[in-house]
Amino acid sequence: MQSTLILLDSITQWKPYYETETITIAANYLQDEHLSKNPLLVINLCENLQYHTEGYYCSLLAQARGHKVLPDVDVLNRLESGAISRLDDSLQKITYRWIQSLLSQKEELTNLDIYFGTCNVSEMSKVARFIFEQLPCPILRVQFANRPKNQIENIRSLSLNELADEQQDLFAQALDNFSKKVWRQPRSHKSTRFDLAVLHDPNELLPPSNKGALNRFLAQAKKMNINAELITEKDSIRLLEFDALFIRQTTALNHVTYRMAQQARQADMVVIDDPISIIRCTNKVYLKELLEREGVPTPKSKLIFKNNLLSFQELESCLGNPIVLKVPDGSFSVGMYKVTNSIEYSDALEILSEKSSVFLAQEFMPTPFDWRIGLLNGEVLYACKYFMARGHWQIYDHQDNGKTRSGAFETVPVGQVPKHVIRNAVKAASLIGKGLYGVDLKEIDSRSVVIEVNDNPSIDQGVEDLVLGDELYRLVLREILERLEQKRR
Repeated sequence: MQSTLILLDSITQWKPYYETETITIAANYLQDEHLSKNPLLVINLCENLQYHTEGYYCSLLAQARGHKVLPDVDVLNRLESGAISRLDDSLQKITYRWIQSLLSQKEELTNLDIYFGTCNVSEMSKVARFIFEQLPCPILRVQFANRPKNQIENIRSLSLNELADEQQDLFAQALDNFSKKVWRQPRSHKSTRFDLAVLHDPNELLPPSNKGALNRFLAQAKKMNINAELITEKDSIRLLEFDALFIRQTTALNHVTYRMAQQARQADMVVIDDPISIIRCTNKVYLKELLEREGVPTPKSKLIFKNNLLSFQELESCLGNPIVLKVPDGSFSVGMYKVTNSIEYSDALEILSEKSSVFLAQEFMPTPFDWRIGLLNGEVLYACKYFMARGHWQIYDHQDNGKTRSGAFETVPVGQVPKHVIRNAVKAASLIGKGLYGVDLKEIDSRSVVIEVNDNPSIDQGVEDLVLGDELYRLVLREILERLEQKRR
């Protein structure tokens, strides 16, 4: 388990705060070669972090020693070069409303100080957290311009010497919340080898792992001497406390799952699934082109562009009838329509066009069930048959009353799965990467076609684990453990 070390230019900088053994000066850190043997979370609070300074070399050396460091060299370089992250539309609206509420101050520029992803302006908490995720730095001062779009004018790191009394209190509280280990006494019992964050959303209606499965992951991790902890989006500022991130929340781009995966990768953490896998799997347009190019059997399909629509008759001539329409990034049967005529086609496009400018049209291949083959690092973990919901053409039937029905399932020993199903699943997953994937396939006339590859496949207690039991959870954790040990060597 990693400890926390705070780097200062001088011990006197710490006078306003509680005494702790977790602080040292930059010169000592640079000269102590034995520190490379210990897993550490280094919080670099040196006043000068510019290129060639001691503060800069502390962050550089920390990365070379395999320590997690805040800020790292990439963040320092981006701050110095002025490479400013752009807020998404929703965060820009929040920021503009806040700036407008301060107009009485008659100032064109407004500052916001961020301490480990938190701030003292409640309405700007989401903005502060987002900026910290993009530029993980202990203390940031963000300068906003009074305009509706692209308000970030400048971002720079602040030193402890620049903080007034009230700001010192905010910093101390944020530091305490960011890393509880700073204030804890060393544990007397044997510490665990690694810390694993398991990201989930307790309010998600169709999560990739149910509560039973999450508890099995935690229980098996404990037996393997891994300290596993369930975290949520609110814990994103604590991410660097951990050695690895395991995402058990439905992933999407422009979403907390992708941002945290990126943050973990930038910190050289083990992350499943990684941001590249999320990009490749969450977009059906990308998957269509990739699988077709590599000769993986797939249903016949065509891309449709909002600004250059094909007619229903044109699609029917090459895909048959009915036709399935999909948005590129749908999941759990959401954003899919089966159409049989021009009117249904137009109605479906009108709804889908609110979400995307590109759509995927696919031939309809009715089967009683879909295969789901779960793989990790190219090895098959489990195989399931997911049956269509009763009286419906999809596994999930999202009804008008807001309720969702799903079909039955059958967990199948891998050795009993048709070889062509396994072969196509393994090939499709290998094109994505070495993460945890679920490949969905349809079996027709002794052949199989790949429907999609999921970067965050279901692992539910009582479903996917029915054949392997607890060994399924151990296999996933063992892969994470092996990757962690490789990094440490």
